[in-house]
Amino acid sequence: MSRTNVVLNPLECTQQALNWIEKKSLTHDEMVALNKEVLSNFKEYVNPGFLEYRKSVTAGGDYGAVEWQASGLNTLVDTQGNEYIDCLGGFGIFNVGHRNPKVISAVESQMAKQPLHSQELLDPLRSMLAKTLAAITPGDLKYTFFCNSGTESVEAALKLAKAYQSPHGKYTFVAATGAFHGKSLGALSATAKSIFRRPFMPLLPGFHHVPFGDIEALRTQLHECKKTGDDVAAVLLEPIQGEGGVILPPKGYLPAVRALCDEYGALLIFDEVQTGMGRTGKMFACEHENVTPDILCLAKALGGGVMPIGATVATEKVFSVLFDNPFLHTTTFGGNPLSCAAALATFNVILTENLPAKATERGQQLMDGFRRLAVQYPEFMMEVRGQGLMQAIEFVKSEVGYSFSREMFQRNVLVAGTLNNSKSIRIEPPLTITAEQCKQVLTRAEEALKAMRALSPTHQPTMSVA
Repeated sequence: MSRTNVVLNPLECTQQALNWIEKKSLTHDEMVALNKEVLSNFKEYVNPGFLEYRKSVTAGGDYGAVEWQASGLNTLVDTQGNEYIDCLGGFGIFNVGHRNPKVISAVESQMAKQPLHSQELLDPLRSMLAKTLAAITPGDLKYTFFCNSGTESVEAALKLAKAYQSPHGKYTFVAATGAFHGKSLGALSATAKSIFRRPFMPLLPGFHHVPFGDIEALRTQLHECKKTGDDVAAVLLEPIQGEGGVILPPKGYLPAVRALCDEYGALLIFDEVQTGMGRTGKMFACEHENVTPDILCLAKALGGGVMPIGATVATEKVFSVLFDNPFLHTTTFGGNPLSCAAALATFNVILTENLPAKATERGQQLMDGFRRLAVQYPEFMMEVRGQGLMQAIEFVKSEVGYSFSREMFQRNVLVAGTLNNSKSIRIEPPLTITAEQCKQVLTRAEEALKAMRALSPTHQPTMSVA
């Protein structure tokens, strides 16, 4: 698609955007104009492919729901005033809800003082957040490198593992099939979805993949690498695979992985970008089986749904390879004051409101409800699985899952598929979701499934026998 031959005035572009930003409400004509502008901008300047992907855009591409503002911790409103219950959670960003007052207040207060650090004076909030992470992460995890995203946190973990293990002649990494660790070149080498990998081949050498949850496959891989002198530097895993379709490992798998890593002298890296921050019912998912990694990757919900921030936390033994030269791996905006303020407030909210416990309670309510629906609609739903408020519904095929997402959107509930398993629809609402909102989600899910059954050409209504 060629770019439209239009002469753009950048000053007019910025002024128009600032005018929209400053508006508190929209008239009908303003709403129509904004929707038209946004749809056109996505088509011409962002990526027209997004318009084909999003269920919030009509099949003809002539209308797209445009996000306007959060209307509560767990709800969003579009420019037309339609309110949606958020069961997508920005792919795991909004653990403490949308525009959480404590997080917003912390960021606004820091904004009034100093939004970004000077790069020379010591920035206080980075030190305070690092101390908090040392206190809250399991085991002897202690030192933290701050960055801006989950992908960056994984990149830092890979480089840290390389720096630590290269003197020992260990350069190889083992990840799992179905894994998602990001899309930058290093993280993509660990990610296991071929559609994301093929256009960028060859990726970084030295990465192997084994089936997730199969401890014998991991044992064999470590053994074979050792036999060939291709010793493993680190094993990188999600405690629960997120984009793979919310796949839980068998009980005992994570402790067994820890033991294997210790046996072979490999580091253990847990990618808790999606599973961390209370999502699964514990602050970190690895705590369900009392397993401590050597390196822990965090992001997404760490910024409280307000600021982007990632973190790579490691033991002193591993992190010490950066002590002599702390500039071996840096980033300009990592650990900036606004993001650190948001993260500190986020931990405060999670702890004071005991959101991991709420994730367990509300998660059970949704899990029980969806599993009842799976029994009633076996022609559509194969399995409901998850832990806490990290759940997935697996449908019989991808098209059915997409139909369910569309039907839910039409009933003002936001859900979406997972990137590595398109048959699985994620259920990841804010941990602040209420029991009443969960009830509404389940009611609308049943309505969606009823509508799908009514439209299904293969459905034959059953007759009751007296």
